[in-house]
Order: sequence, then C-alpha cells, then structure tokens
Amino acid sequence: MDDDAARFRLTVVDQALRLFAEQGYEATTVDEIAEAAGISRRTFFRQFRSKEDVVFADHESQLAQASAYLEAAQCDPWDAVCGAVVEVFERFTQWREIAARRYRVVRRVPALREREIVTVFRYERLFTDYLRERMPEAPDLARVQFTAAVTATHNYLLRRMVRGESAAGAADLRIELASIPRGRGPVHSDEDLVVAVFPRDMQLRQVADLLVRKLGTL
Repeated sequence: MDDDAARFRLTVVDQALRLFAEQGYEATTVDEIAEAAGISRRTFFRQFRSKEDVVFADHESQLAQASAYLEAAQCDPWDAVCGAVVEVFERFTQWREIAARRYRVVRRVPALREREIVTVFRYERLFTDYLRERMPEAPDLARVQFTAAVTATHNYLLRRMVRGESAAGAADLRIELASIPRGRGPVHSDEDLVVAVFPRDMQLRQVADLLVRKLGTL
C-alpha cells in the first residue's frame, strides 16, 4: 500500500472513530462515515467490508509493514522481531489520537474487543512464523513465549500511552524488550553443570530441601 492510499484510509478511520466516540458505534451508519470522510458509500465499501473493519484498518497496514521489515532484516532474528515491534509502536505514537479514540470505542463494544484479541494474535503469529523460519533449531515453546511477551509488552505500554498514564516512547519499549529472554536453546557449558552427591539412605524430601538451599546460593 502506497503512502497516499495509507493516508486516505487513515482519514476514513479517523472520521469513523470520531463518530463512534461521539454517537456510539451501533448508532453510526456507513453513510455518515462516508459523508464525514468526503467519499461515496461505494468508495467506502471498496476500501472496507464493514464498520468493524474500519476500526482496525490501520492494523492491516501495520502488519504489512512489520512483515516487510522482517523479510528484509539481516540481524539476529530475536532482535529483528523486537525491531519490528518498535516500528509498530513508533507509528502508533504518530497516530496517537487515532489509537486513543479506538481504545475508547473498543472498550465499549464487546464485538470489537473480540476482534481486537484476534488482531493481537495475528501479530504474534507473524512473529512466531518468522522465528520458526529463521530459527528452526530453537524450541517452539521458547519462540511462542518470546513473541507473546514481546506483543504483550508493546500493548501494555501502548495502552498506558493512549490512556494518558505514561509518556513512554520507543526508547522505553526497547529497554523493556531487551529484558525478555531469548529462547536460544539449552546451554551445555561446564559452568552450567551441577553435580551433587548424597548418602544412599537420605530421604527424597531431604534431598529436595538441600538442593533448594544450595542452588539458591549459586
């Protein structure tokens, strides 16, 4: 999608969200959205399938751009996922008012909350599929855990931003993402090997208690 098409869609999204916030989602018609955006009903339906689609239309652009970023990335795949997430966050900060309006509208409409959950999953699936392709040797659970944590961290900071609770920016997101463990698989160095010797007649409960105490001091 070129820049002009993206800007056009954002204009329609902005007007739709404004009307939803002012009049209510159910009370707002497609004709009212089209009139506010200065387009015909036919043009609206060429771009969007429904009122629900227009609420999340900018996510389609975000997903496409994140996919293109990952495809071109030459860095460590775990870092590439973080880089894609940061870019998504930066674009949302540029469209802060749209993101804030959507948050307020979605909170009030159960069907939109369900659609939001599906949309979040699409980001996670994009990132997980990328890691599966680039990091086939990594444990799959580690990939899924990583992408879930990355997406949740992004969404947490974004929600705080749109609610006016935080002025966190992309730099703050990078710091938080850097602390998420990368699933690099098992490490087999001697430094990670612990050998324990116990009397044959020691009770299992005593063995467990002793291990907990000793390993906690390493």
